[in-house]
Amino acid sequence: MASLEQFADDKLAHGRAYFSREEALAALELKPEALAAAITRLVNRRRLANPRHGFYLVLRPEDQMAGAPDPVRWIDPLMKYQGLDYRISLLRAAAFHGASHQAAMVFQVVAPKQLRDFEIGRHRLQFLCQAPEAFARVNQPDQLDQMKSDAGFAKVAGVELTLLDCARYFHKAAGINGAAQIAKDIGAKADPRTLAKAAAAYENSSVRRLGYLLDQAGHLRQAKALEPFVKKAKTAVPLDPSVKPLIESLAGTHEKDAKWKLVINEPVVIDS
Repeated sequence: MASLEQFADDKLAHGRAYFSREEALAALELKPEALAAAITRLVNRRRLANPRHGFYLVLRPEDQMAGAPDPVRWIDPLMKYQGLDYRISLLRAAAFHGASHQAAMVFQVVAPKQLRDFEIGRHRLQFLCQAPEAFARVNQPDQLDQMKSDAGFAKVAGVELTLLDCARYFHKAAGINGAAQIAKDIGAKADPRTLAKAAAAYENSSVRRLGYLLDQAGHLRQAKALEPFVKKAKTAVPLDPSVKPLIESLAGTHEKDAKWKLVINEPVVIDS
């Protein structure tokens, strides 16, 4: 009878560095309690890692120091195991598309369901929820790219979705200045029509925020594609809604950008 360690080694030999609890139970003549004990032993020996209940990574010697391989190598099978579609986005996607100013210290994933963030070894995974209907509209092949690793491919937001996600979840993208820097770095790569099409699935305020940031970065074609969304806005909103004035009476003293119907309550600083 094969042991769990032999089963894991066989997975590696066939180029697949992961397995599920159900697979192991089906392949090995072990009771659930015995399998759980065997898994615990291999996790303690750093042969396995456990990012989610019931899903295990087989660690190569070179992975053991970091505690787990780069998530790009296993995010696709993990999300499939959970029955969820996904896309890698924000900082990691921005770096993939050529943004050089942001160090992707966290691996960020957008999904149609709120999932718990977690750390595994040296890696930190953060999950952002987009409403299922909006997610389904934009998470299509023409809006996605593929991030290649030695284990296969993972879905990554295209340039346009990366920009929109950074504007929508800017508080997770190094703040408004981080989102502005990303807009400057990769905004010229966005196709204006594709950008406008995807923007229809996002909150109007997020689209206007991105339009303003693209304008500030000098990406005028891309910004112009988002101008029609301003007509749908009823009132001006803060560029950075997380910033609260120290004195409430000062709230109305900020500069207003009539073009994008935004209150510029936070100066945007980007590197040249």
